[in-house]
Amino acid sequence: MDQRFIDADTKNFSLIFFAFVVGIVVGVISSIFRLSLAYIEMLRDSLYTGEGHLGLSNWILPFLFAVGGIGIALLLVKRFAPEASGSGVHEIEGALDEIRPLRWKRVLPVKFFASLFSLGSGLLLGREGPTVQIGANIGKMIKDLFRRPDNKTNPLVSAGAAAGLASAFNAPLSGIIFVIEEMQEHFRWSFFSVAAIMVASGTADFVVRVLVDADPVIKMMVFPDPALSAIWLFIILGALFGFVGQIFNQLLIVSLDYFASLSQKKTVLSLITAGLLISVIGILNPAMLGGGYTAIRQVLDLSHTQQFLIGLFLIRLFLTLFSYGLGVPGGIFAPLLALGVIFGTLYGNIMQPYFPALIPYPGVFAVAGMAGIFASTVRAPLTGLVLAIEMTSNFELILPLIITSVTASLVTAQLGNRPVYTILLERTMSIKKSAQGR
Repeated sequence: MDQRFIDADTKNFSLIFFAFVVGIVVGVISSIFRLSLAYIEMLRDSLYTGEGHLGLSNWILPFLFAVGGIGIALLLVKRFAPEASGSGVHEIEGALDEIRPLRWKRVLPVKFFASLFSLGSGLLLGREGPTVQIGANIGKMIKDLFRRPDNKTNPLVSAGAAAGLASAFNAPLSGIIFVIEEMQEHFRWSFFSVAAIMVASGTADFVVRVLVDADPVIKMMVFPDPALSAIWLFIILGALFGFVGQIFNQLLIVSLDYFASLSQKKTVLSLITAGLLISVIGILNPAMLGGGYTAIRQVLDLSHTQQFLIGLFLIRLFLTLFSYGLGVPGGIFAPLLALGVIFGTLYGNIMQPYFPALIPYPGVFAVAGMAGIFASTVRAPLTGLVLAIEMTSNFELILPLIITSVTASLVTAQLGNRPVYTILLERTMSIKKSAQGR
């Protein structure tokens, strides 16, 4: 065999080996992150669920806990690594295009610890944003430490991002699809680069399942496949999510621009307001806080009125936009999925009395809602579909989820809505150019 082909095979197989290393490291770090966050959330819940809430100390401690967490997270990000704010997914896409830096020595510690403070405070943010950005930076770290050639940066960073999403949700296939679909314009395709993200994603998921938990993230009923005559109901739901996605993306940018325009004094005031808001809501209803897993479990018991679900959707929508707008680290996947479950459940409850024969289980629309809202905001319908299935184990709902996701994507595209991470990356680059022009 020609020596050139032997050398090429050796280099390609070395990429797979280092993707395996990335997967192990991401899985371990993500496990530590999840376990640490679970402990902080348990501590936070003890503050909110203790007896004697009418006492002054029972109001002050939750307030200080929330303000302290948000304040420390904001300080770490602004002082040491501004690119660690938000989910960080758009930063990874920019790095793959070589227009944004990957300063892993700064980002890794800042993203890890600042995310624990921001998510632990009770803000409506998800753990997947931090683990995806941490994973991508671990990919760059492995490349640098082992002195891999520069053409291995893209596949190793992509592999780390896939591993980060897989380890956040116990969803390895979603991690793979996310990189291929959402980052398609930034990811450099080849057989071995795709194999690398598969190896890293699967390895990270295996590590997390061993160290943390192997169960689906959202425990719910496994629904039977709905009748074909009910498919049109999912088309309507998808169309509704097309509008929801456009509204969410627009309001997210409004929220980010508003908080970015505040003076230092007003930023401190917004920090105090955020802490007060989170602590009051936590005292009144602790399930309202966090990424939304507790809220999802409550909604899925199907015992709430339509008025309650409408109120819950609007409140969580506002708090999600408020939380992300502050500029602290945290993802929007989990809060989005919670909104999708709430909206889908509301839709199912409204439709069931009119079509009882077609809707024996309104909960199927909750699962479809997860896929629909993801497709309309992130504009990654296949990722949303796979994520909803992996997180709930509802493999029988593939067809209605496809219908919902595709419809949501088409409608939101016709409305002029663009992928949220594309919008965020363009916003970041615009801010950078404005700063350089001063």
